[in-house]
Amino acid sequence: MGWKGSGAPRGDARAPHYDVAVSLQPPSTDDWVALTESPLGIEAAGDWVAMPGCGAVVIFSGLVRDHAEGTDGVTHIEYEAWAEQIEPRLATIVAEARHRWPEIGRMVLWHRHGRVALSESSVVVAVSTPHRASAFEAAQFGIDTLKATVPIWKKEFSADGSQWARSSQHIVEAEQSRASSGQVS
Repeated sequence: MGWKGSGAPRGDARAPHYDVAVSLQPPSTDDWVALTESPLGIEAAGDWVAMPGCGAVVIFSGLVRDHAEGTDGVTHIEYEAWAEQIEPRLATIVAEARHRWPEIGRMVLWHRHGRVALSESSVVVAVSTPHRASAFEAAQFGIDTLKATVPIWKKEFSADGSQWARSSQHIVEAEQSRASSGQVS
């Protein structure tokens, strides 16, 4: 199914079915936030945000790549998250985006946790608006704010072992602090 013209009208509580993942069921609202171990369906995100009053859909998908800062040969990433905090924080980001761009039709913020293989999507941001400029701006705001404020950490694995990504420094410091105080993980 392509996303062109397939969105339900705004406010329509009937959500189309997608083979995304059992844990990713479309909501009855115009905001869809989720943390899941299941693969993320980029096409499903585009299908869901598309709606008749919106002429622009912007989708950002962050993929696992084969290298990271200081590491070649990345084989996969494992994401850890403070699960209870994720969806409320994602919802806060969407609410702020809607405040800044009231013309947003629908918005998706999804993030994976657990093991994510090379070239798989680890994060999806999708936004529909009547015109492209606000869709691009809202999508960039969504991913930038998610990365800066949501407690999700990634550990990069390669043939040489594993290491926390630089953006996960505070979790490394917390582990070192626990170890030095004798606390067990």
